[in-house]
Amino acid sequence: MDDLHVRPAAEPDLTALVRLRDDAARWMLTRGITGQWQPGELDEEHFRRTMAHGEVWLAETDGHIAGAWEVWWEDEAAWGPQPPVAGYVHRLMVDRATAPPGTGRRLLRAAEDRVAAAGRTHVPLDCLESNAPLNAYYRDAGYRVVGRKEGKPQPGGTPKSFTLLEKELA
Repeated sequence: MDDLHVRPAAEPDLTALVRLRDDAARWMLTRGITGQWQPGELDEEHFRRTMAHGEVWLAETDGHIAGAWEVWWEDEAAWGPQPPVAGYVHRLMVDRATAPPGTGRRLLRAAEDRVAAAGRTHVPLDCLESNAPLNAYYRDAGYRVVGRKEGKPQPGGTPKSFTLLEKELA
């Protein structure tokens, strides 16, 4: 996958972002991960708002969208008020139909590179506490557990409890 191309998402990508998010939710459900994401939770307006207040990134390979993620420059709902030293990664998504194995880690590294390029030194993220495989995935990628957030509000859903993880960039 040497031809991975990363770019900011734009208005014409909104439909693809919703499809990617819904496909990722369906993939989780088929594996018994029921509390993380549900199809139909986020619409184009969610990604439009995120692009207006943060960043949404797409990765493409061989002419197909391989995945996407969001970078927020603050996340008070999970982390409270913080100094401007972090870029918060959200909604790391891989298109399992087109992306080769290892794409998720490459996307995570690209997100970390984006945060570093902005002059920030920490990459926090939160993961549904009950999603043990995903928590392990982030720990294996060098993230450490730094706390827990009870009752974090969810777009279009009930509040959930999350593990707070963080990686310090070199």
